[in-house]
Amino acid sequence: QVQLVESGGGLVQAGGSLRLSCAASGSTLRFSQMDWYRQAPGKQRELVAQITSDGSAYYIGSLRGRFTISRSSAKNTVYLQMDSLKPEDTGVYYCRASFFDGAKYWGQGIQVTVSS
Repeated sequence: QVQLVESGGGLVQAGGSLRLSCAASGSTLRFSQMDWYRQAPGKQRELVAQITSDGSAYYIGSLRGRFTISRSSAKNTVYLQMDSLKPEDTGVYYCRASFFDGAKYWGQGIQVTVSS
């Protein structure tokens, strides 16, 4: 059973930074893609960034330049560096791992709160 554990969330003032981590355990397989999603209160979950096994990264347009996704293949871990945070970045952040066999797994989510 694959488990994803997010860490690094919390409360930060606007303009500050946080680094989220998502560690995958329970599988010796490498992921094909890992994604970060977020869900703000009262809104739908949205894709924030994704990174493939070859290191290609994608961001939603409004976050490019503030957020950086990276990975450690050896650790099966993905990171999301979030800089210049804004109150509208507040929400629950989830990671999702996709594996080459087609399986997908979600983490439990972690709260990020940006105060103005």
